[in-house]
Amino acid sequence: MTRIARITLDDANLPPPTPEIEQERKVAMFDLLEDNTFVLPGRDGRDVPAGPYNVGLSIRDKRLVFDVATEADEKAAEFHLSLGPFRQVVKDYFQICESYFEAVKKLPPSQIETIDMARRGIHNEGSRVLQERLEGKAEVDTDTARRLFTLICVLHFGG
Repeated sequence: MTRIARITLDDANLPPPTPEIEQERKVAMFDLLEDNTFVLPGRDGRDVPAGPYNVGLSIRDKRLVFDVATEADEKAAEFHLSLGPFRQVVKDYFQICESYFEAVKKLPPSQIETIDMARRGIHNEGSRVLQERLEGKAEVDTDTARRLFTLICVLHFGG
């Protein structure tokens, strides 16, 4: 009951993603729904609506918005996070992904592996920032944070 059952991205106002970005989105969403941990902590003595949850991610007024509802679409929570702490890590992640996508086309496996290790390191940093920003709002495990960070990057694409 402490998981995300459905995730949606409000990417309607964004340019169409590249095939690589679209693939990243699909993989992140599939993996997220297969295995995730998402817990809404009790606040101010109020009961927390039971999960599993439907989560909508969007960027509104330069803020990352988590719109959380129960499976019956009853509002469970909504929180807005400043995008400032994510800007540099998202920029770094896109740069390393671009290098990785190019490397896969023409470099030997040893060089691809080096770039992939750097990509994973930046991805880990993004998921750590997300976990910190969600503190007191939602508890997520590392794998869930990694997949949500990927989706945050998708929302940043072209934005």
